[in-house]
Amino acid sequence: MIKVLFVCTGNICRSPMAEAVFQDMVNKAGLSDRIHVDSVGTSGEEVGNTIHRGTMGVLSKHGIPYNPRRPAREITDADFARSDVLLAMEHSHLNFLRRYGGTHAGKARLFLHDAREAGTVTMENVPDPWYDGQFDRTYDLVTKGCAALLSRLRAEHGL
Repeated sequence: MIKVLFVCTGNICRSPMAEAVFQDMVNKAGLSDRIHVDSVGTSGEEVGNTIHRGTMGVLSKHGIPYNPRRPAREITDADFARSDVLLAMEHSHLNFLRRYGGTHAGKARLFLHDAREAGTVTMENVPDPWYDGQFDRTYDLVTKGCAALLSRLRAEHGL
């Protein structure tokens, strides 16, 4: 089982959006028994809060299922240990993962890395829609990032 963990600041906007989009892609590819998907935040300030209404709205608009009552959570040492890849939405998250990941820090990378390599995006960071309200732009970047990630995992693991 390949364990993928998406990481943003509060776990209410970008990382749960990526979790939902990627889980939908994994399910549609028939790989839910091979790939486990989760998301967390680097900060505890949103712990227990539900997904942002903007994230829920864009997921609903695109027919992506997600449990709107799932509470946000902060990354734990167990998350570092059990995840095969930790995908940071922006450089500050990547720095956090590398600083606190200990022996697991090498599992961390920028979420959009594969999409940049594939030429489907030019950005390195996924902007935070909590600040600018651009949930549709975030969804577009997340969808491209997830598609490139799934392609890479399929190639690397013969899926």
